[in-house]
Amino acid sequence: MKFRKLSYPYLVWMGIFILVPLFMILYYSLSIKGVNGLSFSNFKEFFCSINLVVLLHSIKIAFVTTLICLLIGYPTAYLISKAPLKRRSIMLILIILPMWMNFLLRTYAWMNILAKNGILNNFFRFLGLSPKTMLYTQGAIIVGMVYNFLPFMILPIYTVLEKMDHSLVEAAKDLGANNLQTFIKIIFPMSLTGVITGITMVFIPAISTFEISALLGGNKINLIGNVIENQFRVIGDWNYGSAISMVLMIIIFITMLITNKFNPDDEKTGGGLW
Repeated sequence: MKFRKLSYPYLVWMGIFILVPLFMILYYSLSIKGVNGLSFSNFKEFFCSINLVVLLHSIKIAFVTTLICLLIGYPTAYLISKAPLKRRSIMLILIILPMWMNFLLRTYAWMNILAKNGILNNFFRFLGLSPKTMLYTQGAIIVGMVYNFLPFMILPIYTVLEKMDHSLVEAAKDLGANNLQTFIKIIFPMSLTGVITGITMVFIPAISTFEISALLGGNKINLIGNVIENQFRVIGDWNYGSAISMVLMIIIFITMLITNKFNPDDEKTGGGLW
């Protein structure tokens, strides 16, 4: 009982810096500047505007980014988990090392790589190829997102694979299962907890980011995060911006519910799936 008192500072911190801002956003989203009373007008305006198309496009880009991160991240995490201990530590440091650098600096670096006179196009010229338009495109945004969010896919999958009970894998091979059958029936179900965590950790920032799309998209391709930033910082319509933020938070909450539904109950056996 006495240890519960130790949680009081955290509860106060959570109330001040999480719950209070959320209630403020909810209040602003249901109010109109200069008008008394609550209204759903901001939400109606959003669902009848072009910004709804921007939201759907943002979901599409976030989905593609998450899928690419999964396709790259799972084999990478698996190879790291199979590597010798000394080599494994070096590989993990190489994955984590870029995260020590400022997020904006990492994104600016890709601007220099993808620019018209950047590293890639200079390499193409060296090979005798014509330069390509890569910067300020949807592809550049996806590349920037994959680069920045890939560690959030690799690390949780690696953590689960590293703790996996390998005796089950050996038992499957003793019973005649080949490598593909062992992966489908044993390894992947056992690692599904890390996969779900990775998907959540990549999809949520990917759908709400605005720095990557602003820098690598050159404001030619706006995502929903750019629309929200524009409402708060440029236009100054906090009410409409709060309404869009509430819609985005609801989508993120639904995404978390869906991913948690597929989260296995037992990460060692994959019992929640099989």
